Amino acid sequence: MPAVALLSALFVVGFNQFVEWQYGPAGIVGLLLLSIGIKAKSPTCSSIGAVVLALMVAGPAL
Repeated sequence: MPAVALLSALFVVGFNQFVEWQYGPAGIVGLLLLSIGIKAKSPTCSSIGAVVLALMVAGPAL
């Protein structure tokens, strides 16, 4: 069980670093809003986070 917790923690930290490196502070804000909205079961907060992340990903194409 501790190995699974360690691997999941490493994955989360690695994904967070990737988002920050790729998309900057706005990507971190979007990821934070999305995760808070999911944990708090708030559709508004999670939707705002998802929109911010979608805009960051689609930004170069627009």
